Amino acid sequence: MSEPTNLQDDGFVIAGKTFHSRLLVGSGKYRDLEETRRATEASGAEIITVALRRTNVGQTLGEPNLLDVIPPSKYTILPNTAGCYTIEDAVRTCRLARELLDGHKLVKLEVLGDKKTLYPDVTATLEAAEILVKDGFDVMVYSSDDPILAKRLEDIGCCAVMPLAAPIGSGLGIQNKYNLRTIIENANVPILVDAGVGTASDAAIAMELGCDGVLMNTAIAGAKNPVLMASAMKKAIEAGREAFLAGRIPRKRYASASSPVDGTFF
Repeated sequence: MSEPTNLQDDGFVIAGKTFHSRLLVGSGKYRDLEETRRATEASGAEIITVALRRTNVGQTLGEPNLLDVIPPSKYTILPNTAGCYTIEDAVRTCRLARELLDGHKLVKLEVLGDKKTLYPDVTATLEAAEILVKDGFDVMVYSSDDPILAKRLEDIGCCAVMPLAAPIGSGLGIQNKYNLRTIIENANVPILVDAGVGTASDAAIAMELGCDGVLMNTAIAGAKNPVLMASAMKKAIEAGREAFLAGRIPRKRYASASSPVDGTFF
């Protein structure tokens, strides 16, 4: 298969569906639903994560419904288990999402280990992933940047693995490029950076490493101008992906002249 010559031809597949935007965004932390709508549109994202434990998508009648500004007819809704610290809570939340969203199977699993770091509980994540896959869910899973864990999650049947770049909401950027590269090189499912992105350059670096996409929320919603930051992230994702496809020059310890002197006339 030939490499794409432009991003219009450069889709990636999750759970049998092709997406062209490699930026996935969250729907929380905005000032109001109107800002959510505007930032989501500026991002160009096709997949939007929704924390069911914190957001009304129809389970609370009479309250503002997030789906009014990010309608499922326009976006792929990705219910997530943010805030879940046990296997039981995570599995229950995914099943509730399936019920609320008319049989929707695509979910983002995260089982957190503690409230200070928000790192994933590795053993609980593995067990919850196995339960959900057997129950017919298409599971995109938040994980640490451990190549062994990432491969085990893939082997269980997760449709995408989402290693953190840094702790959730930290804005620290990618802290371990080498682990991410190892995960990417050994994967047969999409690998998307999830958590830790702070600004556009972080997103571009993730894509230059070969990630299939980046998911973020705080970096956009927490910016002084979320709509403008969403636009910046869209461009960074595209630039990083194009740079990866183009193939960067190798790093060298010494200079290499842009205009060689070999064959000059004087």
